[in-house]
Amino acid sequence: MDNAKLTPVSQLGEFGLIDLLTKDISVKNPTTVMGIGDDAAVIKATGKKRYLISTDLLLEGVHFDITYTPLKHLGYKAAVVNFSDMAAMNALPKQIVMGIGLSSKYTVEALEELYAGIKKACDVYGVDFVGGDTTSSAFGMHISVTVIGEATEDKIVYRSGAKPNDLVCVTGDLGGAYMGLMLLEREKKVFKANPDMQPELEGNDYVLGRQLKPEARTDMVRAFEKAKLLPTSMIDISDGLASEALHIAKSSGVALTIVEEKIPIAQNTFDLAKEFQLIPSVTALNGGEDYELLFTVDQKDYEKVKQMDDVTIVGYVTDASEGNRLITPDNHSIELKAQGWDALKREAQ
Repeated sequence: MDNAKLTPVSQLGEFGLIDLLTKDISVKNPTTVMGIGDDAAVIKATGKKRYLISTDLLLEGVHFDITYTPLKHLGYKAAVVNFSDMAAMNALPKQIVMGIGLSSKYTVEALEELYAGIKKACDVYGVDFVGGDTTSSAFGMHISVTVIGEATEDKIVYRSGAKPNDLVCVTGDLGGAYMGLMLLEREKKVFKANPDMQPELEGNDYVLGRQLKPEARTDMVRAFEKAKLLPTSMIDISDGLASEALHIAKSSGVALTIVEEKIPIAQNTFDLAKEFQLIPSVTALNGGEDYELLFTVDQKDYEKVKQMDDVTIVGYVTDASEGNRLITPDNHSIELKAQGWDALKREAQ
């Protein structure tokens, strides 16, 4: 190793590193239906039932800032972002286990607050908190959550099923979580410059909630069932609409076209983006942490989609040869690029 050429992790980025490390991994057990490569693993259970497993790691200073994140909210969010991975595959979360590393700056009372948030999320979503581990850490807080979900075999939706002429849809509205983060970061800078200043957060409860206390769209699993609609592909929007669209395109071997004017953006998000001199649609395309769902459906299901609450058609699927595109408000077609969050693609310190 002394003479070997070393490659910084930042050179590959998160997804490049995953591709490198998992390229030679193969499935060995007949009970493993889906391993690495989607929002969750799929394990064969009895009959038509399948268990789905996913995990997330949240690190202080990387994924959250304790300066403005209440610990109860952090516990709630840590659980919910994992529930979102289940919704992304049209499954419902059933159990979670959680591992937490804490530095000496955290007290028993702080840990109780964190667990109160976790328990609240489990109560809201009907999930059993079945175990975990807590240990000391040299610095900060580290949270690892593993969620186990369940679905019938024929109802699981992967990223890989989109096909040309499918419609591209999103739930809810986008960009709010990013603008909540921008607001909190701005007020943090003001506080550091003058600790006597009170934060100016009034009137922005919506975007603050989107950042600090997001919700998983598990309701859509039931909505799809009620509408007798099965998406052809799906993913949750954790890294921005553009990034997730490119994931579906790559997994499905197709291309996606997003119509910028169709992207749903809440008024609070829109107004705050303008205040920050940002293009509102850019916050939706690249902001991340909205935990809404991006999914595709066959054109024959158009009427079903139009009748669903809180769902917007934002584009369509094309052949891979046409490339991923963004249609601007002035009707120009440009390449769709992902500039959203990548935990590993950062400049080396």
